Amino acid sequence: MKKIILLLTVLSLAGCKSASVQQPIKTMNLKDLHTEKIDVQTALLFAPSENKVVSLQIAKGKQLAEHITKVPALLVCVSGSASYGDESGRKMSLKSGDYVKIEPNVKHWVDAFEESNFLLIKYKSKPHRNIVKKIWIANSLVNIAI
Repeated sequence: MKKIILLLTVLSLAGCKSASVQQPIKTMNLKDLHTEKIDVQTALLFAPSENKVVSLQIAKGKQLAEHITKVPALLVCVSGSASYGDESGRKMSLKSGDYVKIEPNVKHWVDAFEESNFLLIKYKSKPHRNIVKKIWIANSLVNIAI
């Protein structure tokens, strides 16, 4: 009987799979995307279809020079503090969590008070159009707006 128990124990141990040790997931940080020692730098995060999301970093005391965008954009401050200004006279202080909607073809710039990280989300807006579906109701063809 002892031999059978020993044999069953050995067989059950041999059949067990060793538990794999999972490596901890490395936390991702926007600062890690900017490894060069330059005043203003960007890193494309992804570009879904016609839109794109860019990580932007501006060094302390430096400026993202005046420029325009051809498409609407959102500038989201992730860390640091900065000032946004545009040719229409809008001026906003930005700190972590703040964002500004940037209209196309408006000259604008950003001044960083400290090293600051942003997400720049550019998107092409499409004209709204009604989708009409034709369905049969009581032997009549009817247009339904979806």
